[in-house]
Amino acid sequence: MTQLNDFPFTLLQFYATAPYGCSYLPNRVARSQVATPSHLIDSSTYGDLVRAGFRRSGMFTYRPYCDSCSECIPVRIAVDHLATNRSQRRAWSRHADLVALQRPLAFREEHYALYQDYQAARHSGGGMDRDNREQYSNFLLQTHVDSRLVEFRANGALLMVSIIDLLPDGLSSVYTFYDPKMPGASLGTYAILWQAMQCQKLDLPYLYLGYWIRDSRKMAYKANFRPLEGLVQGQWEAMDPHTS
Repeated sequence: MTQLNDFPFTLLQFYATAPYGCSYLPNRVARSQVATPSHLIDSSTYGDLVRAGFRRSGMFTYRPYCDSCSECIPVRIAVDHLATNRSQRRAWSRHADLVALQRPLAFREEHYALYQDYQAARHSGGGMDRDNREQYSNFLLQTHVDSRLVEFRANGALLMVSIIDLLPDGLSSVYTFYDPKMPGASLGTYAILWQAMQCQKLDLPYLYLGYWIRDSRKMAYKANFRPLEGLVQGQWEAMDPHTS
């Protein structure tokens, strides 16, 4: 284990995982750097970690630490200058009747059923489509930071669920899953725009979107939001994924 000296994490320890198959790029081997112990990572500390390029999955706080690859770029939207394109504006208008309701971070069969449908339709064969209730709960419902679960309903029907972390300087979009039986509905786009609007209402400057990977189709949607900033060589800077 080693200490991370770039930020004031004096009580934390960091270790590198063993190599494992990359989930995003074929024929690549990945590793992660993990921050421990998890019970010391509160919202403030986690905010510092996110600014340093970390992300969480349940209690597991990590960042890419690959030996010969640096394709994962942490990205965030500077929400005060949010600029939407035509398709994003259509998505926002299309779902203007959705009702957002914050609920306690707790297991509900209705949410789990929607999660299963989403994984089976959008990520079949990726492993998460076989998550049982315990794996689902560990992934999305276990946390030491200030996390919010938001339902989106239309006429009472559950269409989407977003898990969001509240940080000192923004919101972190943890995970969103939605009804896959609505082709062309752009629910994922709407969710990001809704979260960006929440940042504005809370007077928080950034919406953190996790990692953007140029050659990963799963991550391509993040390149469509403006203005986008990326963490490159330890510095956050404006970026245009379509030209950089």
